[in-house]
Amino acid sequence: MIIVGDALISEDIFEEHFVCDLNACKGACCVEGESGAPLDEEEIPLLKEAYPAAKAYMTQEGIDAIERDGIFVEDNDGDLVTTLVGPHAACTFVFYDEKGIAKCALEKAYLEGKTTWKKPLSCHLYPIRLTKLKEYIGVNYHRWPICAPACECGSKLQVPVFKFLKDPLTRKFGAEWYSHLEEAYQLWKEENS
Repeated sequence: MIIVGDALISEDIFEEHFVCDLNACKGACCVEGESGAPLDEEEIPLLKEAYPAAKAYMTQEGIDAIERDGIFVEDNDGDLVTTLVGPHAACTFVFYDEKGIAKCALEKAYLEGKTTWKKPLSCHLYPIRLTKLKEYIGVNYHRWPICAPACECGSKLQVPVFKFLKDPLTRKFGAEWYSHLEEAYQLWKEENS
């Protein structure tokens, strides 16, 4: 484990490679799984504020699920998550592009300048998952078989997980922290080569 600021980092984010390949996976991470995207409490007002703009891109099924169950729910572990359209089904914010790729209505609204919030940090950071520890924030790599194409693509391009996730890591921890992470990577690389 490596410490950068208040983060305790798994070496997996240096060792493993990852670059999303949406043509191969079709955005399966937005459709598969047992619960919705994890949310921090401070994200709830941002989600509520972004919903009206995102609604224009959502499926009717997603809108109906939010009207029925709410914009977020508590999952079986007691965590706040985005609502799903049904048990073990897509996130309510999923829409499908012309190639059948699942995409995020929240992110589309953001990219079109209709909101100021991109999407839940947990989605932006994936495949990194954060864990609140006593003194640190755990920064861990999450392995999921549906992301095999991303691992293959990342290996071909030789892009470590943390480099692929520069923007969301900077969003969470700041630009200075990310530059310290890059320094830690260089030291780690020298020690492990």
